Formats: sequence, C-alpha cells, structure tokens
Amino acid sequence: MNKLLMRDIRGSLGRFTAIVLIIMLGVLLFVGVKATGPALNHSMQSEVVKHHLSDVQVFSDKGFTRKDIKAVERVQGAKAESIKFKYVIGGKTRDAIALYGLKDPARQNQVILKSGRLPQKNNEILLDKQAQIKDGYRIGDQFTFAKSANLKVNRYKIVGFADSPLYIDDSTRGSANVGSGQVQYFAYIKDQAINLPVATAINISFAKLQHQDVFSGKYQGTIKAKVKLLQKQLDKRKNERRNEIVAKPLNQLNRAQEKLNQAKQKIVQAKAQLKKQSGGKVTTTSELDKQEQQLAETQVNLKRQRKKVEKIKVPSYTWQTREDLPGFTGYGDSSDRIAAIANVFPVFFFLLAALITFTTITRMVEEARGQIGTLKALGFSRSAIAYEYTMYAFLAGILGVIVGSFLGNQLLPRFVVSMYTKYVIGQPVIEYDWASIAIAVVLAMIATVGAALLVVIKETKAVPAELLRPKSPKKAKKILLENISFIWKRLNFNQKISYRNLFRFKLRGLMTILGIAGGTALILTGFGIANSISATGDLQFNQIIKYDAVVQAKKANQLESVRQTIARGKNYQQSLATHTETFKATKHGKTVDDINMDIPQNKHQFEKFVTLRDYQNQYPLHLQKQGVIISEKLATALKVRKGSTISIENEKQTKKEVKVIGVTQNYVGNFMYGSTSFYRKTMKKEPTMQTLMVQLHQTSKKNQQKLSKQWIEANADILGVSFVRDQAAAVTSMSKQLGPVVLIFILLSGVLSFIVLYNLNNINISERLRELSTIKVLGFFDSEVTMYIARESIILALIGILAGFGLGNILTSYVIKQAETSIVVFPLTIKPMGYVVATVLMVIFNLIVVYITHRRLRQVDMVEALKSNE
Repeated sequence: MNKLLMRDIRGSLGRFTAIVLIIMLGVLLFVGVKATGPALNHSMQSEVVKHHLSDVQVFSDKGFTRKDIKAVERVQGAKAESIKFKYVIGGKTRDAIALYGLKDPARQNQVILKSGRLPQKNNEILLDKQAQIKDGYRIGDQFTFAKSANLKVNRYKIVGFADSPLYIDDSTRGSANVGSGQVQYFAYIKDQAINLPVATAINISFAKLQHQDVFSGKYQGTIKAKVKLLQKQLDKRKNERRNEIVAKPLNQLNRAQEKLNQAKQKIVQAKAQLKKQSGGKVTTTSELDKQEQQLAETQVNLKRQRKKVEKIKVPSYTWQTREDLPGFTGYGDSSDRIAAIANVFPVFFFLLAALITFTTITRMVEEARGQIGTLKALGFSRSAIAYEYTMYAFLAGILGVIVGSFLGNQLLPRFVVSMYTKYVIGQPVIEYDWASIAIAVVLAMIATVGAALLVVIKETKAVPAELLRPKSPKKAKKILLENISFIWKRLNFNQKISYRNLFRFKLRGLMTILGIAGGTALILTGFGIANSISATGDLQFNQIIKYDAVVQAKKANQLESVRQTIARGKNYQQSLATHTETFKATKHGKTVDDINMDIPQNKHQFEKFVTLRDYQNQYPLHLQKQGVIISEKLATALKVRKGSTISIENEKQTKKEVKVIGVTQNYVGNFMYGSTSFYRKTMKKEPTMQTLMVQLHQTSKKNQQKLSKQWIEANADILGVSFVRDQAAAVTSMSKQLGPVVLIFILLSGVLSFIVLYNLNNINISERLRELSTIKVLGFFDSEVTMYIARESIILALIGILAGFGLGNILTSYVIKQAETSIVVFPLTIKPMGYVVATVLMVIFNLIVVYITHRRLRQVDMVEALKSNE
C-alpha cells in the first residue's frame, strides 16, 4: 500500500502539489495574520522593557521635592525618579524643543543612543535623531537655545543623536505651549545645566507591570487604578508643598516687615526727640518726612508682595501614562486593527482554500473507483484501502500545514514589523501562535483526511463489480434556454453543447463559481480595506470638519484679543467662538469617556464650520435648546437613538440627564453639540467662550507651522494652537501602516485564485477525459476542443466575478466593522480601481488556465482514454 501510495503521488504530482499549495496558502495567511498583531505588540513591549519606559509620568507647575518622591513610593510597587523637564525654544528655526535633564545613571526612560555619546559636560547636548535627518545637524555642530529658555548657557555642542522610548513614533513629538505649539525635537543636557531649583516631573514605574502587554486591557485597567492611588498621595501633599513654596518669601517679607517697623519706630523716636529739644515748637523736619514717606511706600510694596505670595495656589498636576505618549495609542490601534481583521479575512480565505481542497480530494477518490474495486477484489480490507487515500490526503495536508505555519508565523509578521519604519522598534519578537496553528491543523485535516475518509467509506460499501465499471454518465435534459427558440436556433453546435453541459454538471459549475467569486471577493476586500480606511480621513476632515485650526485662549476675556491677532494674517478667512468641554456619557450600563462637547456662540454660523447631518437619512440637523446632537459612534456605543435620554458628567463630576435630538454622521472621535441656551438651561451657568474655530485660505504643513509660531509669539494670551491637518495626517498614517498587510492580502488572494482555477480545471478535464477524447476522435480540431471546455470556464468566470463583487462588498463591510475602534468609523468604500484589478486578474488567470488546458488537451492519448473496463 505504501508503494502504491508513492506511485499515486508521482502519477498525480500536479494535483498533489496543488493541494499542498492551497492548504499552505490558507494556513500561511490564517496563521501569519493572526500572529502579526501580537508580534507588533511583543516587539514594542520588548523595546520599552529594554529601555525601562516608565508606566506613569506626572508634571507639576510647582516642582517636586524628595518628600513628593516618598509620597509617590508609598503606593505599593511604585519606583519614582525625579527629572528636570521644560519646553523651550531653540535650533536653527527657533522651534519648540522638549528639553530633559540627563541623570547618570538614569533608571527609567533610558535614551537609545544611535550615534556619538552621552553629554559629559554642562555645555554638551544629546539631540533627537530626527534633528539629524530633517535639519542636517551633525556631531560637533553648535545648538543654540533662546534666552527665554533660561538655561545656564545657551550654546551647546552636539555630541550624539538618539531615539527615546518616550517618542516611539518618528512622525510626531507631541504638542507644547511654546513656539509653533508642536514639538519638533527632544534633547538631553546634563541635569545641573537646566536652571531650575527643583525637578518638574516624576517618572514612575511598577516592576510587576513591566512585562505585561502594554496594549492589553488588563494593563490599562491596572494603570488607571494605580494613577488614582498616586493622585491620592500627591493630593495629600498639595497644601504642604504650597506652604514649602511660600515659606521662604513669607519669612523674607516678615523680616522686611520687622525692619520696617523698627525704622518706623526710630522715626517716631527721632520726631519725639526733636520736639522735646525745641520745647514743643518743632514737630517735624523735611528729612524725617521724606524717610517716613519712603517707609509708607515700602509698606505698600510689602503688602502687595504679601498678597502676591498669599495668592500662590496649591500645585496642579498633569498625569501621563504610556497611552498618552506621542504615537503610542496609534501604534496600539494599528496592531489591534490587524488583529481584528485577522478574525475575519484570513478565516474566509482559509475556508475557501479548505472548500476547494475538500472538493479536490473528493473528486480524486471518486476517480479511483476502478483501483478501489481492484483492491477490494484482491481481498484488501476496507481499512487498508482507506489507508492509501487518507495517507495521500494526510501527507498533502500536513505538508501544507507545516510549510504554511512556519512561513506564516515567521515570514509574514517579520515583514510587517519591518515595514513599521516610522516607529522605534528593535529586533522583531515573533512567538509561535500555537492556538492558531492547532486550529489550522484541525481544519486542514477535515478538508483533506475528512474528505478522503468520507468518500472511501462510501465507495468501499459497493461490490467490486460495480466499482470496476465506470459511473453511468448523467442523462442529458432539456434546458430552459432551449425553450427560447429565437436564441437557441442562432447558437452553433459547440455553443449548445457548452450550455447543456453547464446545466448538466451543476455541482462542478457551482464549485467553479464559488472559487472565482471567493478569489474576486478576497482581492476586492483587500482594496476595500485600504480604501475604506483612507476614506475616513477624507470624509471627516473635508466634509464634516470645515475649519482648519483650533486656537485656545488662556482666559475667556482674552479671546477677542486672540481673534484680532489671528485676523491680521493674510490667510485668515473667518472664525467662530465656542465653548469646549470634556464629558463622559452613560446609558444601558455602557460608559464612553473623553467626549468633546462644542457649544458655538452663534448656532447659525456653526453650520459653516461643522456639518451636522443625520447618519442614516442624510437630512440636515440643527442645534436646539432642548437637547444635544451626538456623533454616530457614540450613539452606537451607548445603544441610543434620536429621542433617547443619556446621562452626562463633566470633569467636575457634575451629572445631568440630557435628551438626544439627533445623531450626526461622524467618522473620527466622539462629539456632542449643543446650543448656548441648552447649556445655560442644563448646566445652570453661562458657557465659557475660550476657543476659536478658524478657517484659513492655505494650510500647508510648512505654512501652518509658520502661522502657529507667529500667533504664539505675537500674543501671550494664546494657550495653544492645533491644526486639523495634523489630525488628518494621523488617520492617513493609520491607513499607510495597514498598506503592507493589505498588499499581502491582495497578492496571496491572487495566488490562491489562480491555484483554485487551475485545480478546478484539472478536475474538470480528468472527469471528462472520455468525453473530450470522443469529440477529438469525431474530428474536432484542437482549438475547438479547447473552446469546448474554455467556453464553459469563461461563462462561469463571468458569473463568478459578478458574484465576487457582491460577496466582496459584504466581506469588506464585515471586516471594517471588526477593524473599527471606539472612536473611528470606517465607511464602506471600494474605488473603481479595486473592481478593475480584481476583474483583470481573474481574466488573466482564466486565460493562463485556458492556455495550459489547450496544451494538455493536445497531448491526450485518445486510445487510452477510450478503453473500456467492461
């Protein structure tokens, strides 16, 4: 039986190879894409652990002392390290720089040295690697800071370039309250070179969390709980820290007051002495009056200074977890999106491969009826006969699984990780996804061994005499087209035969249609994923959001001054004052955090800045006094619709019940919109107009950096500037990151489609060899014999392609739904190019298969094929 098995494999090497390739491709994509999301996470996790990225950072406007460090470390497992940090202006283009004081040795957030060395002197600087790439800085160059940086020296010698685990995304360095509002680089100088009396930030890490998956829900939940405990500890220190700050100036003022009182007493005594000496006639002198006046002015000044000191508030803290670092959330969303896609696309891909394999194995065993009958007649048992065919199927299946698992688990994730060039990632960390491999083994064995067993058991029930005779051909039946005489009579003989065969072999035709439709759908889905994700940014930032920048004033009464500053520029078009506030909303036990509420000063003008349109029926929505309009994703998350009531809570923990008067189309972020009358009525206070939505004529990246810098330098009342273009760039970046994965989908789908077509065509020829030999004997030319088969293939291909278009839209819609995040909606979008490429590939594959068929049919041994077993 083993010899027979080897002979069968050699005799049908093309079919055996096709089965191996189909299983291999299915497993490769299934296992590979399943492993890619975890590989991205593990690779980043390895990098941040290696360089001891802190779990939490806290910044204070009043600085930190050793007592604050001790307070933080009272939280179980917390290890704290204080650093000096500030945003400053520097460099050739006078940009915002995130400047850190370098401690030796640094226990947390260790820099990743790319060239040169660390600073050793107070006039040396370690610079962001992007400064070398973008602005051409070199080791040995001078880097100058503005005087406003308030450093001990302003000129530094560049001694090295580095990456930092705090900035994993090379395309962004975060925002700042100086310069253009966008950080261009980070830099490190010696800690003592920063002219600050105390540290301004604390890095905090937890040893037990360092090896937890930073992107997992478990890690994020634990960190939120830890931050609350840390906040409690530092809140206890607020008043104490304020007293420490005011103690020194108050002591100085008290000493000054004592000296002033003594001076006053001396003047009083001097006046009394003069009066006594003059017999009560002289009451004062011009000199003493002058001194007394000076003391009065000093007293007023001391009172002013005392009031100023007494107005010093308790420290305010800014908390930052890994999730808040520039690029960190984007990276996590990207890996999560790939993981979500892996739950759908590769599964469909693998099921298609398994279906075709099942059909191939089934047909293979059915073709071997004669051999099964011979073995049975010779006395071989049913289990011995089953052994040969199940082993054939097993070898093909297991070989495909082994090769596919290895290539999928190692090659595909490694390739994708290598394409994430804008992220700071070290060596890829790839772990075998044994769960996915186990699923792949089970499915592959069902498709191969299962199919073989199913047919062998069925066939071996028959007696040898029945098995040794070929199956009776199906009876020809009159087809529907024959009843339409004006069409039927215009068809030639070959065309009539082809149409009859299509209806005669319905199962074979259905399998071909499914194969082609599946391949077309997979290719179309690859394009659809890319198109849908890129369409998100275009729709959100060109059709929904119609303003170009958001400018925030430090105080509401400064907004008009800010507006006047911005309006002086040539790029200015118009602006709208709004109240912005962050809320969380709850309904049906679901809570959504970080919802932006916008309350425009003029609700009629608001329509020029934001498009409010019903997400289902597309009719315009308008702000009213009795409720809020919410974004689509928020409505979906809370399971609410127009007319529902939701509970909202702001950062001051003020809770209100509000009515939803509309659900607006929105693709990025969670928003609520309300009128000033709604806010006044609901919150029992006036909205604070502190933000401007600004429309500009030109907003190129270079232009916006220049504008932002001009505005901030011209008006100290501006708290911050953000541009919509930057948000759009982040969404575009998201689609680019998925580009390599989508390309792999398209390529492998194309290869699978070709192999499926080739395999189905082989089955078709093998089953109909006697029929084809018969028409060759009857005198048909080779080209006519080829067209006899090809005509059926072309018709089935056209039906399959059209069916694939519909299936592709359904599959794309399902995949992008799975890939959505809590704040992003992907609209179903497949551009015409996707349909064109899918169609062209299928046509090319069919033409190649037709050519291969033509060559094979020319070499058919008609005498051998027409031999009778009777």
